[in-house]
Amino acid sequence: MEELSGSAEHQYLLSSKDPAPPCSESIAAGRILVKWFLEMAMGLIFAAWVTFIFLFPAPLVTELYYEWRALTSDTIFGGNGSAFLIFSGPVLAITILAIARRIVMCSREEQFVLWKLKPAKYPRFRLSTFPVVADGPFGVVSAAELIGICLVVAYVVWAISAYTLEDLSEYSKSPLPPILKSATMLEFLASRIGIVGEFCLAFLFLPVARGSALLRLVDIPFDRAARYHVWLGHLTMLLFTLHGLLYVIAWAMQGTLLEEITSWQVSDTSNFAGVIGLSVGLLMWVTSLPPVRKMQFEVFFYTHQLYIVFVIFFAMHVGDYFFTFACGAIFLFLLDRFLRFCQSRRTVNVISATRLSCGIIKLVLSKPASLRYNALSSIFLQIRELSWLQWHPFSVASSPLDGKNHLSVLIKVSGEWTAKLDRNMLDNQETCDQNETTFLPPKITASVEGPYGHEFPYHLSYENLVLVAGGIGISPFFAILSDILHRVGEGKPCLTSNVLLVWAIKKSNELPLLSTLDMESICAFSPDKLNLDIVIYITQESAPSLEEGIIIESAESSHVFPVSNGCGISVLAGTGNNIWLGLYVMSSIAGFIVLMTLLEIFNLLSYTETKSRYRGLLFVVCMLASVIIFGGPAVFLWSCWEKRTSAVEKSEHCEQNVQTAPLMPSNLPQRESISSRRVLYCSRPNFQEIFGSVSDQWGHVDIGVIVCGPATLETSVAGECRSRNLKRGSDSPIFHFHSHSFVL
Repeated sequence: MEELSGSAEHQYLLSSKDPAPPCSESIAAGRILVKWFLEMAMGLIFAAWVTFIFLFPAPLVTELYYEWRALTSDTIFGGNGSAFLIFSGPVLAITILAIARRIVMCSREEQFVLWKLKPAKYPRFRLSTFPVVADGPFGVVSAAELIGICLVVAYVVWAISAYTLEDLSEYSKSPLPPILKSATMLEFLASRIGIVGEFCLAFLFLPVARGSALLRLVDIPFDRAARYHVWLGHLTMLLFTLHGLLYVIAWAMQGTLLEEITSWQVSDTSNFAGVIGLSVGLLMWVTSLPPVRKMQFEVFFYTHQLYIVFVIFFAMHVGDYFFTFACGAIFLFLLDRFLRFCQSRRTVNVISATRLSCGIIKLVLSKPASLRYNALSSIFLQIRELSWLQWHPFSVASSPLDGKNHLSVLIKVSGEWTAKLDRNMLDNQETCDQNETTFLPPKITASVEGPYGHEFPYHLSYENLVLVAGGIGISPFFAILSDILHRVGEGKPCLTSNVLLVWAIKKSNELPLLSTLDMESICAFSPDKLNLDIVIYITQESAPSLEEGIIIESAESSHVFPVSNGCGISVLAGTGNNIWLGLYVMSSIAGFIVLMTLLEIFNLLSYTETKSRYRGLLFVVCMLASVIIFGGPAVFLWSCWEKRTSAVEKSEHCEQNVQTAPLMPSNLPQRESISSRRVLYCSRPNFQEIFGSVSDQWGHVDIGVIVCGPATLETSVAGECRSRNLKRGSDSPIFHFHSHSFVL
């Protein structure tokens, strides 16, 4: 029975046809010219936007802004339209241009770039891959990230200082009593800090828009962007907390604390709405701190869904005018969230579920050929039999070249959710053993979000790679190795010629995980093209527990469960179709403009002023309505187009499977191993020796170092990369550090 199921799996996983060759030189050159123009436009818009925000606290810039706002106050949108155009319009414009750039370059940009890859003549430093901080409160920080942190801190300090000096000069000579004067100055300072917090909020939602065109534009995967969201979240909540605390002190000094806190409408703001919003924000902030997040992840996850309440009461607190400062990023997040919601409604076909004897579960999921991803991608997986609310991130363990109609993930049983999945499969195996004539596949109803990852497979741009994994952290490196082996074996563009894989595990029972990657069947032995060295460190065993032949256990001892329900992964999010994505974004933005126009016309015709808090709420309602009512039809048509395309692909795939007989592993010719493998017991990786060895062996070159594992492992590797880069000689390599550790 296991042989039959394995045969079916192998037949289904046969690779489809090779991708089409890259575009011609002339067409590609034209596209690159248009791409350069769009990138220049985006760069200028972004530079102008950030510069204006940075200089906004300066009195001269503030006066110019208010003069321009006064000139546009007679338009249909009034001053609020001017504020929206300046503070939120640029990020929407950059998003549209980013999508246009992707459409112009189409799906062949990666192939064209890969065909043009050439090894660098001289190794050089890169700000994004040079770790300047290896162990600190922010974890491993690259030089580019440190520059970004310094710029944000400089802006906050400069803005608060400028506002404070302006208020001091204005109120220092005021005839008010000292207590009242101090309270008034505290109120003004609190208001200024709130404005600075709003500008931080304008960037807070950008990193968590997982499939956003902006993240794809700068090639920042979601697992990396989540770090920036955490950093910005701490800063934003610190400023908002200080904002509320200063107001509380000022009101207490005036003896009006209770009255002010409970007031629903004061001038253009609602204090009570602000109290509710800040309380919700503090709850989200406290539960996101590392002690709570690591010990009670579900508390953190469910509490974080209160962002909806936070945004609503924030809009009611500041009103529609100040809400325009940060609504651009929130709008992009809503666009992404609606797409992810539509994608996650689909039930994905689980081609097979394999339980390895080492306690690792391998799921192979169906996907359409039009869904593209790169190695080092990740997905969010939900299994409804285990939980209707929990989504868990997993690295994709397969290469895009393994097959156009599937991808796989490896799941280690280490928590409550994975333990439930393991019990589900074990119970099914016991049922099969008791009644061999009847096979009942385990009930697995899977939904998927993603895949998310790098736009460009950067690992292919290094001639020399050092892959460092801890435990199940080897999972994404299977995708890298498979990708490289496929390209080497099939003659596809790939610079990589030297790969060192360092894998640290606790016990030898995890060694069978290597059997999930059949390197010999992917690529014939070719030492002139690829030198692959695998070093395995077993930290908690001093010697093999059994005879050597059973240590490296094959997958034949595992149990394979064929599962069939649902269809392929939806392409609505992650690396979806760029044309449909552009239509969805454009229709949503156009719908938002139409709704806001109707709202303004209604106010003008009624000759009344709607209270600010209600206008802020209506602003949020217009954003939601534009995404659902105007963007929804585009998503529906996109989904219909996807289903039709998938049906055609499925028909072609079935015909190919009928015409092509699968080559079973038992019929494969015997090949020499393409890699050298060493297993070291009771030993931990000594990165000083490892990096010294590759330095002597590979010489004056660029070396890409990719780490996936615990924080301590990442810190050790980053520290060694930094040390060697700082002390390197003229003939030493440069180590480029990359982390693939996903931490929510």
